[in-house]
Amino acid sequence: MTSVKQVQITFDCAEPERVARFWCAALGYVVPPPPAGFADWADFDRAQPPEKRGAAFACVDPTGAGPRLYFQRVPEGKVVKNRVHLDVRAGTGLTGQARVAALEAECARLIPHGATRVQLLVADGGNESCLLMQDVEGNEFCLD
Repeated sequence: MTSVKQVQITFDCAEPERVARFWCAALGYVVPPPPAGFADWADFDRAQPPEKRGAAFACVDPTGAGPRLYFQRVPEGKVVKNRVHLDVRAGTGLTGQARVAALEAECARLIPHGATRVQLLVADGGNESCLLMQDVEGNEFCLD
């Protein structure tokens, strides 16, 4: 059996670059270099047929440890809760009020980037807490 070496997580969205840039800020990811022969992604985008312009964007973990995130434009809007979501590890190793404080601090950092705080979920005295949030297009994710 062949083992999986790399995973890409794909988001359907209305504005791929906007959502990608949010996740760059949230995760410390970066925009990869443009394809050979293009000065930047705007240059590459202008070379595409009109219907393909702005249709996709990506970001990557600069350390190479995390998966590539790919954002593709789709015509329909988000309708229901995500069936898959990202958990952003913000309170790792912390318990109780220290964990909740770390989650709230990360929430406060992400709100200026367009995130929305939804609900703090606390269990086991804060040891199993997570903070439900939404990205700039309403995709749910958790700070945990």
